[in-house]
Amino acid sequence: MYTSTSSNKSPLKFFLLVFALAIPLWVIGTMVKVKGLPLDVPVTDFIAAFIPLIAACILVYKEEGTIGIKSLLKRVFDFSRIRQKIWYLPVILLMPIIYLLIYGVMHLFRLPLPIGVEIPFLKNAVMSVAFFILATGEEVGWSGYAVDALQERWSALTTAITIGLVWAILHYPSIIQQGHDFIWILWATLGMVGMRILIVWLYNNTGKSVSGCIIFHGMANIGRILFPKDQNYNPLVDYPEVHYSIIAIAAVIVIFLWGSKTLARYRYT
Repeated sequence: MYTSTSSNKSPLKFFLLVFALAIPLWVIGTMVKVKGLPLDVPVTDFIAAFIPLIAACILVYKEEGTIGIKSLLKRVFDFSRIRQKIWYLPVILLMPIIYLLIYGVMHLFRLPLPIGVEIPFLKNAVMSVAFFILATGEEVGWSGYAVDALQERWSALTTAITIGLVWAILHYPSIIQQGHDFIWILWATLGMVGMRILIVWLYNNTGKSVSGCIIFHGMANIGRILFPKDQNYNPLVDYPEVHYSIIAIAAVIVIFLWGSKTLARYRYT
């Protein structure tokens, strides 16, 4: 178990180190183009996913040495923290339900949706494993290092919004390289802040389980890959106002029901 007191952690140092490590990748991303990647993201995005983990390990090493790093990395498999097994339902199923809602809303408003889309099983199985690994690289840093340090200072909601904004800003260079405009970026920011609120909510209700956050994040990534699309049209990309607003609405419901202070006190208990 990771035993470092959160008061010894510096969220500001963590965020600054994350940006310092990301800047070289942003530069490389403008020069190296690889076509055919999932969601058309720059190849450097797959490396950037590990930056939060790397930054957390660097800071933990300075605080506690190798013992601290080992304890931090063990949180990738801290399933024992999830004592109330009912929380596995939102951890695993919430994002698939959200994607079904997105599809349903698009169908209701008669937005164009691809039909007869083939889903290559082997390719998607490999990508699923890859995206869980990428989610691990992110959540060990965001959830395993930054959340508790911020929650000692601020409310759970402020913590989630802060991390969500930093998380979104880190994606801006990639989003711009993909050719999206300012309005698209605003919708993406709303969605990523909403996602981070959901992740902090799950973190606080699963005994502060990083593994639960990894599963949830991984399911979100997989859902984006499996959502119906073809070579010329991706509804999640072309209609960000639907995609990200539904995630934001889910976050607002969580805030109302569990409270902004801790995101862990159910209103109707």
